[in-house]
Amino acid sequence: MGIKRGTTLAAVAVVVALTATACGGDDKAGNAKPAGAASVAPASGAGDYGSDYGSGSADASGGAEGAGAKAAGQLAVAQNEQLGSLLTDNAGFTLYRFDKDTAKPPKSNCDGDCAKAWPAVPAGEATAAAGMDPALLGEVVRTDGSKQLTVAGWPVYRYAKDTKAGETNGQGVGGTWFAFAPDGKKAAKAAAAPAGAGQATGALTVAKDPKLGEHIVDGNGMTVYRFKKDTAWPMASNCTGDCVAKWPVVPPVDKANAKGIVEKGYSVLDRPDGKKQQAIDCWPVYTFTGDKKAGDINGQGVGGTWYAVAPDGKLITTS
Repeated sequence: MGIKRGTTLAAVAVVVALTATACGGDDKAGNAKPAGAASVAPASGAGDYGSDYGSGSADASGGAEGAGAKAAGQLAVAQNEQLGSLLTDNAGFTLYRFDKDTAKPPKSNCDGDCAKAWPAVPAGEATAAAGMDPALLGEVVRTDGSKQLTVAGWPVYRYAKDTKAGETNGQGVGGTWFAFAPDGKKAAKAAAAPAGAGQATGALTVAKDPKLGEHIVDGNGMTVYRFKKDTAWPMASNCTGDCVAKWPVVPPVDKANAKGIVEKGYSVLDRPDGKKQQAIDCWPVYTFTGDKKAGDINGQGVGGTWYAVAPDGKLITTS
């Protein structure tokens, strides 16, 4: 989503309330382009597949039913306040899975009226969302001989009552239909940590790479990154929506579990999406879904804005 040039940083940034002396930084930040969150509408429909699709379903000019035979194209990950990360097609329509289908082996059990309410997404011309494992995509042959897209083996559908991008009217219909999470599971927002639980988990330490030298990694050895469009004062993250799905935030880590890392500005960012994010030298830090194993540095230099973090919290711009 674009941002008008005159929009203030406060309107687009994720900002934490800090004391006046807590954080300050000298790196310059660029303008953010936060992605919009998907809207949520109450689930509707009767029976196992919402057979009352006829009222309120879209016509051929738009909506999920009209687009039912269209390929998904470039999949995307949307952030939903109630469901967390969920998969959409290239037009922003939510993608669903059916509990009465099977994934091993893949099989669709939605035909006839069911298929009118829940149009099957054709296989072919579908590519994985950013940060999603392309190997999760596949296909299944339906009873009519057509090929349907699968994610992690589960057949993929749209819902006829989703008439515009971002709607999730199919969520929970009949207790059997659910939006897809990026890993092929049912979309579900992670439970928030109990109040007063300390909020600090995991660990941070320093690793050494032949190209980067000493840099910060998390408790699993995954490289930690900073985003040049963030700011340290005010401490803010400009990575939201699709961005944060690709660059997961580093959750809070107790100082006792942060070995060899600068303590100045070691703080926690409270994000409006409910997440708590670790900050080093007052800069929010992330990992990268493109790093598949400990020691990977695939996020280094991405877009000219993402860089590994030195033990003192500074950007490592060498590669």
